[in-house]
Parts: sequence; C-alpha cells; structure tokens
Amino acid sequence: MTEVYLDNAATTRALPSVVEAVSRALAHAYGNPSSLHRKGMEAEAILKEARGLLARILDVSAGEIVFTSGGTESNALAIKGTAYARRRRGRHLVTTRIEHSSVLSAFRDLEAEGFSVTYLPVDREGRVDPADVRAAVSDETTLVSVMMVNNEIGTVQPIGAIARAAREKRPDVVVHVDAVQALGVMPVRPKELGVDLVSVSGHKIHGPKGVGALYVRKGLQIQPLFGKGSQEGGLRSGTENVPGIAGFGAALRALAEETGEERERLRSLRERLITELLEIEGARLNGARGEGAAPHIANFSFPGVRGEVLVHALEERSVYVSTGSACTSRTVAVSHVLKALGLPEEALESSIRISLSKLTTEDEIAFAVAAIKDAVASLRRMLSRR
Repeated sequence: MTEVYLDNAATTRALPSVVEAVSRALAHAYGNPSSLHRKGMEAEAILKEARGLLARILDVSAGEIVFTSGGTESNALAIKGTAYARRRRGRHLVTTRIEHSSVLSAFRDLEAEGFSVTYLPVDREGRVDPADVRAAVSDETTLVSVMMVNNEIGTVQPIGAIARAAREKRPDVVVHVDAVQALGVMPVRPKELGVDLVSVSGHKIHGPKGVGALYVRKGLQIQPLFGKGSQEGGLRSGTENVPGIAGFGAALRALAEETGEERERLRSLRERLITELLEIEGARLNGARGEGAAPHIANFSFPGVRGEVLVHALEERSVYVSTGSACTSRTVAVSHVLKALGLPEEALESSIRISLSKLTTEDEIAFAVAAIKDAVASLRRMLSRR
C-alpha cells in the first residue's frame, strides 16, 4: 500500500470514466455549445445530458439547473443573487457561524454593502436549532442560507425543519442550501426539503475541478453576477465549460448507479475509524456521531499534538488528511467551525479532519488508524523530552 488518501472533503480523485469523458470532450466535442452547426450541437448534447442527470438525482426539472465554475460560485450566485434581486423587500439575511468560507465571504461582502446579517449559533455537535432560525427571521428577512453537511465536522443540519421554521415567520423567504458535501453521500431533494436554491460541486463526487451547479427553483428570480448573457438561462454568462461538464456528467452517471449499500459501507468505515481512534488517550471526536453525521467526514482532536504537525507526520507515513477546510487550511487561524462548538483551546489546536470516499477501503482505514496511533505516540514522546 503506497498511500492512503483521506482528504476527500477537500477533493476526490477523478474516476477513470470522468478522465475519459473530459479527454473525449476536449478532443472531439470542441465546438461552442451556442453555435448552430453540428460541432456546437455535439457540445450542447453534453450539457443536456449532464443537466438531465443532475436533475434526476435532485428530482427536479432540467431547466432548474444552472452550471457554474464550482461550489464557491454557486454559493455566491445564490446568496448575492437573491439579496440583490429582493433588496426592495428587505435587507436582512440569516446564516450560521459554521458555514463554508465561500458562504461567509459572500455575506461579509453584502454587509459591506449595507445588508444586515444574523449569524446563528450551533450546539456542541454543530447543529442549528430550527427555533433559532424562526426567532431570527423578521419581516425584513429575504434569505436564509444553511449548509446541509458541514465540511469540517460532518454534522448534518435539519434542513427541512429549518425551512419550515423560517417560513412560519415569513412565507416568501428564500432558503438556500450549500449541499456540496452532501451530494453523493445522502439524498438531496430540494422539493422534499422545501428549499429554493441548492449548490453542488463536481470535484467532491469524483468529477473534475472547476465545475459545479446551482439548482434554482422555477419561478424564483435572482440577479446574475456577471451580467445577463444568453447562457444558462441568463444567470451565468460565458461559454460553458464543456469538458468539465462532460466529466461532471460521468461522475453523476456513476453516482446514479449507486445503491444505499455504498452509504452504509461508508458509515461503517467512519464508525470503525471513530471507535479505534478514540482508543488514543485524550482523543475526542468533534461533531456528531451516528445518523446525525454524514458518513464520510470525521474530525478529531489529539491534545498535546498540533494539528498541522500531525498532518505532516502522517504524510511521512503515506497517509493524507487535513486540518480542516481546504479553502483555509494553509492559514494558521483556528477553525471558525470548531470555535463555534465551544471547544477548549487545546482541542482547537490539535484537530485533524479525516474524510472518506467511495474509493476508501477497509485496509486503508486499518493502515491509517495504525499510522495515526503511531504518529500521535511519537510526537507526544518527542514533546515530553523537551
């Protein structure tokens, strides 16, 4: 076993079918999908197929799918697009303290433009109370944005209950869900959840980087960020990323063929990981366990060992994990997600995130557990000698 990759919440390895689809699109379907000739129609067919695949997985209509450059753009389009389009109805927005950095960045930008934002707290497992959502929504609230699965700790939010609570206070409030970490590991069905906007990303489901999508409920008006062009229903101007969408489509096709058994296999692997790593003295799981968590993300603290030091020690043992979100893990700042859980300082500084995928095996989990136990013990011995 040469290496064990357990940083799948940052990005997943592309499937062979994805690589083939991207290569084929680059080499053969190179026309502009807006062109009227045969090469343009070939490219347009790729967009249509991928759009239809995602629509079927989400149980929505193909016309409600807008392709973007990834989860970050999808989040920005949903949040800013809604705020700008509905600013005459109100300038108050609601989100949580543990959202992805792309979501928090969008809200900070809007605050600088005169919007007001309520950042809701979470409990010790990172869960939002729908009652807090209800209390935060006012006659001025136009948007509520809550992620479905937290990208650092894996906690699953009660999105359906949150959407209902928000609309008890204001029936026409728009509800956005960042489902980037949820797609592929649990059902994501906007209509069942009662939400209006859903962001997803290709490279979290073994597709290529640089491509994602936004579900926009039919009839909902949001303002485009790049000017109103002819592509993507006027919401995302510019020539579509045909090779990326071809790869996204291949990943979606593979996802559509999966059964619930794969999710249960992942959940079993996560539970084994948790059980065995909590055998380490002082180890703690940050976030939820069991059905309250996604089956592929677990966050641990090992007091006495700095998280970034442990990450590099594991890399030397051919195990790849992270200290948190890939968008912020190169900085030295403490995770805003873990801070929101109210963890002690020692736990904040000693955390790592381990994230699995459909490619993760039992043998890899066994290898990783042994490597983590060895690395933690070695680092603690080194520190004790200082």
